[in-house]
Amino acid sequence: MNTFVNRILLCLLVLLPTTGSKGYAGDKVDWKQVKVLVYTRNGKGYVHDNIPNAVNRIQKLGQQHGFKVDVSDNPSVFTEENLKQYTLLVFPSTNNDVFETDEQRLVFRRYIESGGGLVGIHSVTGTERKWKWFKMMLGGTFAWHARFQKYTIKVIDPDHPSVQGLPKIWEKGDECYFMKEMYPGIHAVLAHDLTTLQENEREKIMTFSIPFTDLYPATWYQHFDGGHIWITALGHDKKDYEDPVFVQHIIQGIQFVAGQVKKTGYSKAYAGSRDEPVRY
Repeated sequence: MNTFVNRILLCLLVLLPTTGSKGYAGDKVDWKQVKVLVYTRNGKGYVHDNIPNAVNRIQKLGQQHGFKVDVSDNPSVFTEENLKQYTLLVFPSTNNDVFETDEQRLVFRRYIESGGGLVGIHSVTGTERKWKWFKMMLGGTFAWHARFQKYTIKVIDPDHPSVQGLPKIWEKGDECYFMKEMYPGIHAVLAHDLTTLQENEREKIMTFSIPFTDLYPATWYQHFDGGHIWITALGHDKKDYEDPVFVQHIIQGIQFVAGQVKKTGYSKAYAGSRDEPVRY
């Protein structure tokens, strides 16, 4: 597909009203009331070169749909007074420790407890690997990924708003991410088809995919500790952020979370420390 046609399709897709199917709340969003913070800080270690592309795409989506977008890589933004203005936070391919202090971690946790939202993209499961609560909130923590290759992702929850319009069997180039310390509360909506990965890493794939076999979570959501979480492990390639299908997936994920968040603030927050036990 040439670049001109690709851009036309992208414009058509992102301007279409993205409504989910029955059974999920938050189908309708007043975009003018939505404000998003895109947080891009990475700790020591590998930093993805797709982050500027992700930021640029989310800014464009904000312009197209009418929601506000702030961008920062400074952990000083994590104060209660600042975060309460945001409907949701986006962590695009963050990795390793992204906070400088436990006070900042506690502010983030209390934001989630009060009903805030998080959208995590690609390597977000590699973020804050030593913080148990954060790993539970994400749904797990990074273990290993197969090398970049073209393989198949399957829609396993066709009613979910974030997969509307996606191919039921989606062939794309990406990295298949695996997790450890998986939290049982997640609901997968897309799955990596492990049978379509290259055979030369089969032994590692079998090791890291346990207890799953042919399919492994690729995109999921959960309502955790008061907050609303949507994670997609897809999006390694910088070109993804120009791909109409992937961009539709991202805006629908943002819309899904935004539709869950009723009011931001800290009225329901209870944690007094970053590691306080979750109140189920």
